[in-house]
Amino acid sequence: MSRSEFAAEIYQYPEHLRDSLAQLPSSPGVYIFHGVSQQMPLYIGKSVNIRTRVMSHFRAKDEARMLRQTTHISFVETAGELGALLTEARMIKEQQPLFNKRLRRSKQLCSLHIQEGKVAVAYAKEIDFSSTPGLFGLFANRTVALEKLRQLADEQKLCYGVLGIEKLAKNRACFRYSLKRCAGACCGAESLEEHQQRLEASLASLRLHCWNWPGRIAIVEKGSSFTQYHIVQDWFYLGTVDSLQDEESLQKVSTYFDSDGYKILCKPLLDGRFETIQL
Repeated sequence: MSRSEFAAEIYQYPEHLRDSLAQLPSSPGVYIFHGVSQQMPLYIGKSVNIRTRVMSHFRAKDEARMLRQTTHISFVETAGELGALLTEARMIKEQQPLFNKRLRRSKQLCSLHIQEGKVAVAYAKEIDFSSTPGLFGLFANRTVALEKLRQLADEQKLCYGVLGIEKLAKNRACFRYSLKRCAGACCGAESLEEHQQRLEASLASLRLHCWNWPGRIAIVEKGSSFTQYHIVQDWFYLGTVDSLQDEESLQKVSTYFDSDGYKILCKPLLDGRFETIQL
């Protein structure tokens, strides 16, 4: 047996965690691995079955380090998977667990913005992503956004110069046209209208949907034993309540555009998967 396998066996069922493990429910929700720090948990996760998911950590050989530091495990039950996803994302942003690498707020969050035929990188800190049309994709920073634009340009033979990625000499074709990597919008081989249509078609799957409601809404999620109301405005998750009478206690407006909230909420809201109540 290797050293890593031996470590995994040792920490499979630690004696000091048996009470925590015994209390875990087989229901949806969020679970938290706590260490000695009271301010920063070690790890926050979610599952439709908390007990099964937590137990799987003890069979993961590469998680022995985290398990060695765990002093106890707590959990928050939710009505269903949507509540678990929303609660996990919010808790990770607020508490910044040591072993979570994703779902952290990006201060440089940006998108590709098409306006009057031009493509530019737009930042969430400068414009409201929830209500601005013509936005495509959510990116951690400008570099990642431009890499995606170059990838699409290469796939569709779009012109770097017309897109604004590179400078374009007046009345001259770009260098990529001579290599047959550009269809020629830079020199008239194809029209700017055709180039624009191909650009928008290639970006279609990345289009950001504007918020469709005049204000906040409650998303009704019914579980096997209780119902929850997830309060959302401008794609921003404000919190969850067990009764709509309590929704006024939540913060009134969004404070920033939450890309994780948008990704979690967009599809289930737009396809009508859940009942919604306008507040």
